[in-house]
Amino acid sequence: MVRAAVLPAVGSPLEIAEISLPEPGPGQVRVRLAAAGVCHSDLSLSNGTMRVPVPAVLGHEGAGTVVSVGEGVTHVAPGDGVVLNWAPSCGSCHACSIGEVWLCADALTGAGRVHAVTADGTELHPGLNVAAFAEETVVAANCVLPAPEGVSLTDAALLGCAVLTGYGAVHHSARVREGESVVVHGVGGVGLATLQAARIAGAATVIAVDVSPEKEGLARRAGATEYVVASDTTAKEVRRLTGGRGADVAIECVGRATTIRTAWDSTRRGGRTTVVGIGGKDQQVTFNALELFHWGRTLSGCVYGNSDPERDLPVLASHIREGALDLSALVTDRIGLEDIPAAFTAMREGRGGRSLVVF
Repeated sequence: MVRAAVLPAVGSPLEIAEISLPEPGPGQVRVRLAAAGVCHSDLSLSNGTMRVPVPAVLGHEGAGTVVSVGEGVTHVAPGDGVVLNWAPSCGSCHACSIGEVWLCADALTGAGRVHAVTADGTELHPGLNVAAFAEETVVAANCVLPAPEGVSLTDAALLGCAVLTGYGAVHHSARVREGESVVVHGVGGVGLATLQAARIAGAATVIAVDVSPEKEGLARRAGATEYVVASDTTAKEVRRLTGGRGADVAIECVGRATTIRTAWDSTRRGGRTTVVGIGGKDQQVTFNALELFHWGRTLSGCVYGNSDPERDLPVLASHIREGALDLSALVTDRIGLEDIPAAFTAMREGRGGRSLVVF
């Protein structure tokens, strides 16, 4: 039996419970968690913005140590440090066949399986495949990747979502070029990773936008050269900071219609807006046909940073070892399982960066 944070039903508060995990079967791996990040996607799963089978153990950003492996698993062994990959690619669907593994049609099929049971026999599902809000988890072998050498497992947990997403949004989706101007809307865990990625890309001007004035210090440590408190005049302020033109690139990390629209408005003619934030179906964004023609801007969605974890983790590890990427700068709170509901509240209220559950 291990302790886990269980979502009994959509809209219900998380419950800390003892759960029973099976031994890993063929093609499975059991992992003892070192740490798990609390991501806004976990909040979206708990409130129904994103749908997964429930009851479930949430948590999808984590790292830990292999306890045991099932038959046929050869790329990791007991004692190895691993990073969890919540969206493994199948390698055979159309998206995978053309190299867009982040859009794999079968990436989340594992969320429907029975993952564990509670003491009273209630069957639990594994949230986004990996059920990282638990002391231990059992996952498919393609959900674990060897942890980068020289990176602590506690810090490596952040590589499983926030950093891959933020780095990928800059380098794979927006394709920021050296000397360009970048504005990042939303300074949570992903936003902080995005700011660092923009700095690594060589952006000349990096503007952070958030509703909270208290986040300015966090943003500037991550690489922001300018800080704007979000308001009705945000787009005008961004244009003022970019020679009256607007930013070359805007990256939206909030998932709200008003913020997406502001991000679009804050770019120059011909600018690029990448939407990372996950919004609900009620968040409708409108544009008129004339402005689409006149401004010549590009608006694109971004799933998991358009990243291939197998390809990108070694690149991120190099940046970490060189001192260009500081994982600890993303974390504002180190917490226990029982503190996850408070971390959800902080996210709803726009407070802090990443909360990290440390086991």
